[in-house]
Amino acid sequence: MSDNQSLGRFTFVLHSHLPYVLSHGRWPHGMVWLSEAAAETYIPLWRVFKKLNDEGRKIAVTIGITPVLAEQLSDDTFKAEFLDYLEMKRRAAETDLADFEEREETEMAETARFWIDWYRGVEEDFRGELNQDIVQAFRKLQDDGAIEIITCAATHGYLPLLGTDEAVEAQIKVGVETYRKHFGRDPKGIWLPECAYRPGYHWIPPEGDESDGFDRTGVEQYLKKYGIRYFIVDTHLLKGGKALGVYLNRFEGLRQLWEQAETGMKEQVRDEEVEKTPYRPYWLADTTLGGEPVGILTRDPKTSLQVWSGEYGYPGDGNYLDFHKKHFPGGHRYWRVTKASADLGEKELYSVNSVEKRLQENADHYVNLLTTVLKESDSIPSTDRMVMSPFDTELFGHWWFEGPRWLEKVLAQVDDSPNLTASTGSEIMVAPDQAPVVQLPEGSWGEGGFHYIWYNDNTKWTWPEIYRCEKKMTEFARKYSDSYGDLYHAMQQLARELLLMESSDWQFLISTVAAQDYAELRFTQHVRDFDLVATVVEKLASNQELTEEEQERYSAICERDVLFKDVEPKNWA
Repeated sequence: MSDNQSLGRFTFVLHSHLPYVLSHGRWPHGMVWLSEAAAETYIPLWRVFKKLNDEGRKIAVTIGITPVLAEQLSDDTFKAEFLDYLEMKRRAAETDLADFEEREETEMAETARFWIDWYRGVEEDFRGELNQDIVQAFRKLQDDGAIEIITCAATHGYLPLLGTDEAVEAQIKVGVETYRKHFGRDPKGIWLPECAYRPGYHWIPPEGDESDGFDRTGVEQYLKKYGIRYFIVDTHLLKGGKALGVYLNRFEGLRQLWEQAETGMKEQVRDEEVEKTPYRPYWLADTTLGGEPVGILTRDPKTSLQVWSGEYGYPGDGNYLDFHKKHFPGGHRYWRVTKASADLGEKELYSVNSVEKRLQENADHYVNLLTTVLKESDSIPSTDRMVMSPFDTELFGHWWFEGPRWLEKVLAQVDDSPNLTASTGSEIMVAPDQAPVVQLPEGSWGEGGFHYIWYNDNTKWTWPEIYRCEKKMTEFARKYSDSYGDLYHAMQQLARELLLMESSDWQFLISTVAAQDYAELRFTQHVRDFDLVATVVEKLASNQELTEEEQERYSAICERDVLFKDVEPKNWA
């Protein structure tokens, strides 16, 4: 639908990310995460997007694929592991079917047949049209103009708390370079890890003192330097950082960071005359780099909450497949949500054929909600008016099994609607002269709106280690980034270990206790490995021999952590 006829533009922004798990465990934490996401989310969504594109529909989807995820999905180790996983899941369903038929459990047997067909179909797609390359299948969709793919920081590092400007810039630069490698073009947009942003100001690290402080460069300046046109923010950041919760009073380091950020903001010019709303794009205040500023798209709380809410969001509908209750040993799911308050023992059996009507009703409701939200924003010209609904991609299929089918129905209706213009993120950011210029405070979309999830009593021990290793990386990069041969390769491996150490996933998993032991083990392992590789660098630089143990450990690290093959150590110099 043209802009002149519609009420405004709409896009889903889907953020696809998993930490680096190749050769770092399988079950319950590790490779199985990647295989589950590929089978339940990435391939089903590819099917939806391809189907809609083949029908000639305009697809209102902007999808982020993080560099670390793209590297994993493109790795031969994943491809072999994924085929084994699909066979294992299919055989488990066949075992379930035989058991259910023997016990004359007809409904569960029907669902077991569904799982057999499901995993067989995923395998056929993966071996066939996908040619075992999920990333390139999404690239083709982008090349066809069906979707827009945006990038992220290299390993999802939590940029506001990284200790050096070199570390922040390297995360973004490697992210952009990896995007070019996989998608053959420059990215137009970025999903900042955890939607976390920090402006420039005099910054003192939370685990430091005044002598450690220095004037930091705003994150947006690095986006601008590498050609990023826009990024995604949570609603409270646009409104001025109100969602702080109780955490500032509980954690001294957080309080100090907030006070620094507040002081830095007061020293800058702020345009308080702009009435801020999530229903239009903005440009971030101009930076010292000159040229056009970086744009921001803001999460719409109304349409996002309708999907995310545990109380009345669509995934909580009683007819849909329950995520938590599983049949062991195979791990397949045979029960439905039933009701939000039901415990596992109260879950009723799932019926594959009972959800179609509810999916249609939920899709109808969502498109009506989009129309209502745009109508209520009639103070904004329709050409500038928009709704952006961001979600973790894994919600669709993995957490909410029926999610891709719901998404297909919504996208088809958006394309048919006279009220809505299906758009990608960069299509929304097409009129820089018309968008107001604003300034953002520091924060994220995490609990409390600030840094609590990534900096608290359970995680603050990680940051001094990160800061120590970042400083050493910069020191070595200035000395050895122009080296060659074995020394250069060791510097590359040092960079990989630092990037992996910086992943925001470790603090997140520790704070949420989702996989605390695994996250603590992974973090400390990358610290130890960084230190070992640093020793290798020093010995190679001074022509010293490695001990047998050092050589064995170094070789094992290089064989295990193989992402970002062409990473340049000078990024940290």
